[in-house]
Amino acid sequence: MIHILFGASASGSLKYVLREMGLDKKDKVISFWDTFSIGPVWQLNEENGKEARLEWMKKIVTDEYDEFLDYKKKFERATNQINSIPEGVHIIIWTSDNAHEQTGLRYVIHLLKGKNVDISLINTTAEYEELFQVKKVKYTPLHSGEIPPEKLQIIYDKGYGKSLTDHDREDLEKQWMSLSGSHETLRIWRNGRIQSVPEDYYDQFIIQRAKYLHRKPKLNELIKSARLIGDVLGHLEQYVGDSFLEYRLRKLIDAGVFESEGSLEAMRFYSVRLKK
Repeated sequence: MIHILFGASASGSLKYVLREMGLDKKDKVISFWDTFSIGPVWQLNEENGKEARLEWMKKIVTDEYDEFLDYKKKFERATNQINSIPEGVHIIIWTSDNAHEQTGLRYVIHLLKGKNVDISLINTTAEYEELFQVKKVKYTPLHSGEIPPEKLQIIYDKGYGKSLTDHDREDLEKQWMSLSGSHETLRIWRNGRIQSVPEDYYDQFIIQRAKYLHRKPKLNELIKSARLIGDVLGHLEQYVGDSFLEYRLRKLIDAGVFESEGSLEAMRFYSVRLKK
């Protein structure tokens, strides 16, 4: 059995579950340490598309601890692992209802095109809502990485999810070809579909949350950038990650919307305030 997931948290939780179940020697986990809701996916299945995505991600991923080099290596490793999957194996792809994992799902389906493999799909959003919803309390994880290991194990114990038919795979492949023909760098999940939106889509929301924080007595001047980004993340109903939001914050600084104090090399080094 091979499991494919999108994100370090989700894959880490599943690896823990497999160890607890005694399946870690039998089952293999492949993980993309990436955020597929951001960045270009134009021709990502081709070398020029991969280079274009890597060039864009250089603006997002900090190089403070060689994080970009680490990102590049992990992306290439996951792609190579999927390309090396032998015929006849059973693959489980774990995904949830967000543009990140749904885009990743379609990319993986393309990489597996033409391979004689059985593919099952576990939608953690649907499974979580069915198994763990408490009356009067509406909570849905934004991504699979938010689900704790003990609940992930219950989801896995339930079964292997939906088995994808040839028609399902063809449909997802067509959707990938449409996505990979677009030059957009930001995607959201809306009405059960991946929708491309402009890169500045969240800028006004960042400004709105900054105005709210400025009303607080201790934050009416400078706000730690990490504090602002954390607040924005906590109120978003989409999954894009803190690195992208911090990138957009720096764009707003460049545009003169915010002023900053400190070094912009990393989020923890500077504070911001809206220009009056």
